[in-house]
Amino acid sequence: MSDIIAAISTALAPAGIGVIRMSGPGCVQAAETILHPVYGAPLSRSVPRKLCLYDLQDRQGRTIDRILAVQTPGPDSYTGEDTVELQCHGSPAVLTEALANLFGHGARQALPGEFTKRAFLNGRMDLTAAEAVIDLIEAETADAAANAAGQVGGALLRKLRPVYEDLLSVMSHFHAVLDYPDEDIDDFELKNYQALLEARKKTLEALLSTADRGRVVKNGVKAVILGRPNAGKSSLLNALAGYERVIVTEIPGTTRDTVEEKIRLGSLVLRLIDTAGIRDTGDLVERIGVDRALEAAKDADLALLVIDGSAPLTEEDRRAMEAANTARHCVCILSKSDLGLTLDPETLDFDTVLPVSAVTGAGLEALAPVVEGLFASDAPCDGTLLTNLRHETAIRQARDAIVRSMESMDSGATPDAVLLDVEEALEAIAGLTGQSMREDITNDIFSRFCVGK
Repeated sequence: MSDIIAAISTALAPAGIGVIRMSGPGCVQAAETILHPVYGAPLSRSVPRKLCLYDLQDRQGRTIDRILAVQTPGPDSYTGEDTVELQCHGSPAVLTEALANLFGHGARQALPGEFTKRAFLNGRMDLTAAEAVIDLIEAETADAAANAAGQVGGALLRKLRPVYEDLLSVMSHFHAVLDYPDEDIDDFELKNYQALLEARKKTLEALLSTADRGRVVKNGVKAVILGRPNAGKSSLLNALAGYERVIVTEIPGTTRDTVEEKIRLGSLVLRLIDTAGIRDTGDLVERIGVDRALEAAKDADLALLVIDGSAPLTEEDRRAMEAANTARHCVCILSKSDLGLTLDPETLDFDTVLPVSAVTGAGLEALAPVVEGLFASDAPCDGTLLTNLRHETAIRQARDAIVRSMESMDSGATPDAVLLDVEEALEAIAGLTGQSMREDITNDIFSRFCVGK
């Protein structure tokens, strides 16, 4: 990583501000060649982490912008290297020309994710923090941003570090006794580590318990709209989306496939899926659409069951009710309330029944607090929610390995057999955070047991 990388870090579109970032040894000197100080010292002699005013020059030596620039010496920078940030006006022409001029003075185009990769390789962040950077960029809610920011700040690593260090101490003690029998090291006895393994198993289980909440925070609620034909499903989708997302007609079977739309509902993001009306049909295409609706319900976090409240309950309504109950949660929507309700909400066996008119919007305001209540959680969005499948898989693997080691211990297995599972748990966590388990075991032996004096 001895070369200089540079990239436009903001969208290449007209805007108030456009940012170019650089990293690597010599980046300050490279940037200095295209910057003329308006007052004060050149960039290389400027006060670190202090914005200063410069004229930005193109490849012909002409001033094309007046900008702010700041240099941050390594290792106390984002990447751990010397870095420079140029804050220009957001003209695509200015940004493109400035970048081209930097390329002519020793910089090269940064690859996707290369700034964060350098931060990881230089020890500025662990792998979980590096992965959370993209989650922060793509966050669609304040909760998602808060959790991603916490992970960028090392919140998940702080939860995992004690687990890793405790398991590491078990392994290093065993190997120290095994490999250095002549040293003055306490005998290795499995029973001394039983309570430790139990405690660390509970730590990992507590993290795993946040996975469902984490998926909702990061990806939103997968919500399927179900009901018989002409119950008002598509009208509900359009009303929630705020525009005519799907065609609405009085002809039954207009919607013949699933239609998706992402919306904000209160503090949540809903990934709404409108489906074909549930009924028996001889039309092959519509029948495939009905089958997809039934499958979507089984995979949904939330079913919004739409029943025409202005008409009597039908057998098709009952089939839709059965399908809705296969989802994790269900809210019953009595549609067409502006036409007058024929159905009594008390006769429907659902915890929540909301009369709604998609035409007037009446009743829609009650939906947000109901759905938020279904997915409420005491788990703070502080970076300790598991939002990444790779994280969840690795932590589950580590937890399962610890469970197996404890079962082996209870069955009277030898230490080497028990520690095979402890080693697997260590490897899972090391792979998650980007650590080197075997190197850490060796370092721990020498630091803790002073082998060889």
